[in-house]
Amino acid sequence: MSDPQALEPRANPWLFGLEAAERALLGAWRSGRMPHAWLLTGPRGVGKATLAHRFARFVLAGGDGDLGLFGAPPAEDLQRESPAARQIAAGGHPDLRVVTRTVGDTGRLRQEIVIGDVRDLGHFLHLTPAAGGWRVAIVDPADDLNRNAANALLKVLEEPPDKALLLLTSHSPGRLLPTIRSRCRRLALEPLPVGTVAEGLRRLRPDLDPETLATLLQLAEGSIGRAVALADLDGAAAHRDLLELFGGWPSLDLPRAMAWADRFGKGDGDGFTLARELLSGLLARVVAVGAGRALPEAMPGELAVTRRLAEGARLDRWVGLWEKTNDLFARAEGLDLDRRHALLSSLLAFETVASEG
Repeated sequence: MSDPQALEPRANPWLFGLEAAERALLGAWRSGRMPHAWLLTGPRGVGKATLAHRFARFVLAGGDGDLGLFGAPPAEDLQRESPAARQIAAGGHPDLRVVTRTVGDTGRLRQEIVIGDVRDLGHFLHLTPAAGGWRVAIVDPADDLNRNAANALLKVLEEPPDKALLLLTSHSPGRLLPTIRSRCRRLALEPLPVGTVAEGLRRLRPDLDPETLATLLQLAEGSIGRAVALADLDGAAAHRDLLELFGGWPSLDLPRAMAWADRFGKGDGDGFTLARELLSGLLARVVAVGAGRALPEAMPGELAVTRRLAEGARLDRWVGLWEKTNDLFARAEGLDLDRRHALLSSLLAFETVASEG
């Protein structure tokens, strides 16, 4: 396996499948009319934060279009070895500020970006750049801003200083204040093609066997970040266990369901994220099959299970369960509720759909 920190945006020299986005940023830079704020949107794991840091390296290295910081090699070497890249990777570049969730008084990572994380951002951007060029701030993701923090960021966006660049990432731009969206140039990133995700997985996790690789490519849904997380958490096996759990539906093996929830409902949260995505993804596949869509299998036997589920209840019942499950998971994360209970409740809800047909 490659370096487990390989996808850390501040140190990641690789970017897959986002050449058009790179051209858009570089074109705006070369035009001399660079927008002071960009909103990079798209699904989780497609490379928004990596792109933001990549562009920050370019700008803080002097913004010379001949540096080769964008595009194919030698971009990777320069992204890794330039002085600006080394400082950013170490978290010590004086002209870059990254705003993200921080550790609170309890010693645990906060569930949102608070005003204290944003309060001095305007002052930082107005300082004279230490390296004599630009100052850059990355907000990753802007979705995590609470109301007070969002209003503080809005004030910065309303009065941007010269040679200051703000790069915001967002998985769900509809959740942002309209006034924040309106003050940024939006750059939308789409799910990546399967071939691009495969290229990324082969580079970042080269030891995957072909069968597991094929499964992860289907489960990743166009996200290299998600594909790597699935690989690291044995997501293929977790998905197989989930399919086997519902193999006897409408009856559910309660001890087995409890064991699955126990396995992923505790720990640092990565397991819960994997489980919620697998369960939500299974429900999305059931809805798609119920609506008559033809889907490729992530692994043998998946289609038989999803078809059995889809045919066992009305489509609106499955859509309703998908919506309720996603809402429950969001509340479990946002309010730090019992994640094991959230997973088990969602599994048991499959029996409710069966009983209500």
